[in-house]
Amino acid sequence: MRLPRIGHVLQALLALSSRETVKFFHQRGRLASAVVRPSLWLLIFAAGFKNVFGVSVLPPYDSYIEYQVYVVPGLLGMVLLFNGMQSSLAMVYDREMGLMRLLLTAPLPRSVLLACKLTAGTVLSVLQAYAFLVVCALFGVDLPWWPGLLTVLPALILTGLMLGALGLLLSVYIKQLENFAGTMNFVIFPMFFLSPALYPLWKLEESGATIIYQLSRINPFTHGVELVRFAMYGQFNAVAFAVVAGALAAFFAIAVWGYDPQRGLVRRKG
Repeated sequence: MRLPRIGHVLQALLALSSRETVKFFHQRGRLASAVVRPSLWLLIFAAGFKNVFGVSVLPPYDSYIEYQVYVVPGLLGMVLLFNGMQSSLAMVYDREMGLMRLLLTAPLPRSVLLACKLTAGTVLSVLQAYAFLVVCALFGVDLPWWPGLLTVLPALILTGLMLGALGLLLSVYIKQLENFAGTMNFVIFPMFFLSPALYPLWKLEESGATIIYQLSRINPFTHGVELVRFAMYGQFNAVAFAVVAGALAAFFAIAVWGYDPQRGLVRRKG
């Protein structure tokens, strides 16, 4: 198989990134919703529960922290998760409108085209995550701003790629826009709530919720949140990195297989 030239790949990446960026800025409510959603959780949920939940001094923290500080990595994960699912919805829409067929007929391997699509979506996810961090700064959340803003960037990119790849995978199975509500109920919300985004997992184990605790431990989103949490404090979580990177590779490989008309689900269900 002949490998595509680097120039062609960069051209495809630039074209898809430009298209996603233009579409994003035309949908002005998208950025607002991406920032308002976690901001409401930060202001209302964290304010209501900060005296209910006690956060033990566990890595990466070396002292007691406020509850609103604890939930910020989880809310950053929420931004990445919802934008990944938004990309999945956009893929389904493009397929219904025939735009996906035009994209996949480009003279590049499907894996390269989908990787460019994934990268473009992840760039938007990371930008929205930093927009939420600006909101956290305005609200006076005591985060390690320097060098935390830099050390968290690789974790945001890797987690965004993993969740975007999950969105690609889901777009293989979602055939109509009307089915996206089911995805919200059976994928997004379970992944978010079965994670340490809002509370430490040791509280689940301590309360006797063993099954929920074990499900949370194998949830890829759990490890994405922990990767972001540790990176924000300049620490590297090797287990979280391995799980997120492995999930990214698995989700993307299955998505590429699903979009291959010679082998995948598009051909068998089309």
